[in-house]
Amino acid sequence: MLDFDPSADIQALRSTFADIKAVVDVEALNADIARLSEEAGAPNLWDDVEKAQKVTSALSHRQAELKRVTDVEQRLDDLDVLVELANEMDDEDSAEEARHEIAELEDIVSQLEVQTLLDGEYDERSAVVTIRSGAGGDDATDFAEMLMRMYLRWAERHKYPVKVMDTSYAEGAGIKSATFEIDAPYAYGTLSVEAGTHRLARISPFGSADKRQTSFAAVEVIPVMEEAVEVDIPENDLRVDVFRSSGPGGQSVNTTDSAVRLTHIPSGIVVSMQNEKSQIQNRAAAMRVLQTRLLLLQREKEAAKKKELAGTITASWGDQMRSYFLYGQQLVKDLRTGHEVGNPAIVFDGDLDGFISAGIRWRKRKDDDD
Repeated sequence: MLDFDPSADIQALRSTFADIKAVVDVEALNADIARLSEEAGAPNLWDDVEKAQKVTSALSHRQAELKRVTDVEQRLDDLDVLVELANEMDDEDSAEEARHEIAELEDIVSQLEVQTLLDGEYDERSAVVTIRSGAGGDDATDFAEMLMRMYLRWAERHKYPVKVMDTSYAEGAGIKSATFEIDAPYAYGTLSVEAGTHRLARISPFGSADKRQTSFAAVEVIPVMEEAVEVDIPENDLRVDVFRSSGPGGQSVNTTDSAVRLTHIPSGIVVSMQNEKSQIQNRAAAMRVLQTRLLLLQREKEAAKKKELAGTITASWGDQMRSYFLYGQQLVKDLRTGHEVGNPAIVFDGDLDGFISAGIRWRKRKDDDD
């Protein structure tokens, strides 16, 4: 006789999920979706392209958020049927399937629970991530590319759309920098805990003496702003450079000088864009990112609250928030939360949810204590 009774686990899941639904406010979500759907169905919607993009993006985000909640609710109901079937039919295969489903749901509900902690002003927005190589030569540029792949794989695991906006390739291995947008609800709030300096320690594949090499890369995360009208940038404060887009090794991938680099002279902030087809589009995309960085910098000064923003991450010794050890003891350890994983390969393959959840909980506790 099959002795299979996961009722305590299922009850715990339902209890946590009920708390999540109360915070998410499904009724308000449905109202938002109905309103946005009506706006998206207007025959003259695309007369104003910018407004249309805002409406359709907001609608897509709300629908995705609602789907995550309704999918869990449906899977919990299906789980009850599966457990009943396993016991009635004395079926170990069904019981094993139910155990696997419980484990998956515990992971998903845990992620949803963490999302309820994201209540910052910009947390629900999409994110623009910039990675820059720091100290460490070829190892640092290679490490920067490893981090870029890690975040892209994380987004792929969650089926989040990604748009690579700019990549500056190193002369040797890897990249000097890269900027990409992750278009998903709460992407900024979720990934903002990844901002800071990341440190890699390994036996360098680029040296001949089999010596241990330490290298650094900086990760910056900013929200995608629908508009940044609060930031006025005088033309005299802006230097605009245009250049030809390039790929690995400096090979031209574009026959026109369509890539754009904006330098905000007072702050020293530099933004490059080369993903769009025209110089005008690249300049507009770069300007949006620059305005967002300046807006956040302005808010920081107004609130007198120190945050890690563009240009404040040194990507060198004494500033790191996470270490990746690829020699001897294989380990990835977050120095703020203490969360660690003994298999760096799965972390570099995008398995970041444990670090992100620990980071969000750590930040929440820190904010509550301040």
